[in-house]
Amino acid sequence: MGKWKKLTAFAPALAAVIVAACAGISLNGYTAPVYAVEQPEALVTPEPEQDTDAAEKKDDTKKKDDTKKTTDTEAELVAAVGSGSFELADGTYEGSGTGFGGTITVSVVLKDKTIQSISIVSAPGEDAAFLTVLPDNAIADACKAELRRFDVDTKRIVTGEGRMGIYYLEGGANQRPSKVVYDRAWSAIALAKPGDIDWDKAFEGVEWFHFTGITPAISESAMELSVESVKEAKKRGITVSCDLNYRKNLWKYGKKASEVMREIAKYVDVAIANEEDVQKSLEITVDDVNVESGELDRAKYKALGDKVLAAYPDMKMIAITLRESHSADWNGWAACLNDGKDFYVSKKYEIRDIVDRVGGGDSFAGGLLYGLNHYEDKQPALEFAVAA
Repeated sequence: MGKWKKLTAFAPALAAVIVAACAGISLNGYTAPVYAVEQPEALVTPEPEQDTDAAEKKDDTKKKDDTKKTTDTEAELVAAVGSGSFELADGTYEGSGTGFGGTITVSVVLKDKTIQSISIVSAPGEDAAFLTVLPDNAIADACKAELRRFDVDTKRIVTGEGRMGIYYLEGGANQRPSKVVYDRAWSAIALAKPGDIDWDKAFEGVEWFHFTGITPAISESAMELSVESVKEAKKRGITVSCDLNYRKNLWKYGKKASEVMREIAKYVDVAIANEEDVQKSLEITVDDVNVESGELDRAKYKALGDKVLAAYPDMKMIAITLRESHSADWNGWAACLNDGKDFYVSKKYEIRDIVDRVGGGDSFAGGLLYGLNHYEDKQPALEFAVAA
């Protein structure tokens, strides 16, 4: 894949952006591409034999409609994806268009007038590698195979003692929130300790290192390894980004999140967080910002970002996601970015009928890393991240 430019703990998740693209959504002036689609060959009904005159008339009519046909099909698919109502025949539709920083090709499978799947055939992105510690067994091999399916390099993954960590998710509904049960004790990454990773090999050719606050929360040795990782990255001049990701159910080994994350934050160039992450991981607050209320006053978040950047002078910027949780399946969604000079606020989305919100923050992080490396201005980078 050529020179490795980025090392990210999460491959940029662009599937949501593809859905937005198919639906023709405009992101503050950035209009999604329209995809040219073709009826699957298997679904084309053979024409019955006709006399010569009828065939010639049909051919003339077809020529007149050639230009209109593709446009009608495109519009039909875009409208169908956007509304959830499909009149297209069952089958697989594939097409590509230019937008969101490059050419995106998607494959949409329809059955019984319902989208069964939307797959990314190709999309713009960065070379990415995954760095962690996994056991030497078939489950870990399956994990690495899944990563490779998305062109994520797995050669830097270290093998160690332990097992695969896991967690169980009970999805929320209406006013009942989701519930997570973590089962990560004695996992390979929980047992990993400083010295287990060869940083010269892990960071070879790397320009950007991304990690999250979940890893140092798993165990004390994983925390020490996390601190070692950011120090080694900065020693090599690598840009470090961190999603603070406060998880109250994980900090069980005797240290508070703030004891650890305030030290790690000294080595972070780009921080990503929500309001609770900032308050619980960095112990930085602003009057009248209540993380339990579900309501958002965006003006307060500029002051919150200012306080974080003042506390960590080497930090170049902080992005804060703004989620209004009306219920388990209805969220307001936006974000802001503070670089110490300017304050950017994204478009706000009202997202209803949520099926699965797990990974939304990771999608935002991947989108932000991509946007900061591909857009000259931070506003479109932020809009890209929120759309992702």
